[in-house]
Amino acid sequence: MFECEGAAILSVVVNVLVGLATSFIGGACVWLWERGKRSRLLRRKADFFGVVPGETCLVVIGNKHNRRDVATHKDIRAIIEVATLASQLGSDVVTESSNDFRGSNDNRTEFCIGGPLGDANVRTGGHLATHLPGFTILPWGPGPESVAFIVGGERYLWDKGNVEHALVAKFTPPQASRPVFLVCGQSSLANQAAIHYLKRDHRDVAASLSSTDRFCLIIKLAGIGTYGFQNATLERDVTDTAFTRP
Repeated sequence: MFECEGAAILSVVVNVLVGLATSFIGGACVWLWERGKRSRLLRRKADFFGVVPGETCLVVIGNKHNRRDVATHKDIRAIIEVATLASQLGSDVVTESSNDFRGSNDNRTEFCIGGPLGDANVRTGGHLATHLPGFTILPWGPGPESVAFIVGGERYLWDKGNVEHALVAKFTPPQASRPVFLVCGQSSLANQAAIHYLKRDHRDVAASLSSTDRFCLIIKLAGIGTYGFQNATLERDVTDTAFTRP
């Protein structure tokens, strides 16, 4: 009888140990799978934005329209979006003013934020002229085409507070080893919206592109009165026309 009871107790103990072992192994496998999945997602995100973990990102800060050395709070929020992105991907961030910074981004991924009108970001103007000759931004004015984007024969109008657009381009200058990630919005709100959208939906956007090494996109922001900067969508891939001189 004692042998039977001992055998029963041993069976229970073995079952418990087996259960604990399988739970541990199963939990470890899930943890490793989740960790591996997260690592893959972060690598894809880093590749999309051109960020290299352990290296430094350069953020070029613009001005408020016709207000030198004054940044809008929405552009500051856009800079914070970039800083949190870089931190998530294991990179440090340094900032430079577009008023003073000249030269190549060299071995640093550059995020250049803001449009060129009103000397808001003169570096953006230089990037557009040099690398995106197929893109035009019209000047400020009283008519409906004020600040309109023109690319590929299409016009993207600025309806302030209702529908706005941002151009987002990624390219690597010949003298640099890391890319420039250019965000040129029709407003500071559009800048913020474009960065927020791409951080959220970069996988879907990347899947729609022929290459994530070089691209140019028009991002549309609508429903601003209801959703603020959080209702941006991909309007059009203009890579072929933006990088080509008309």
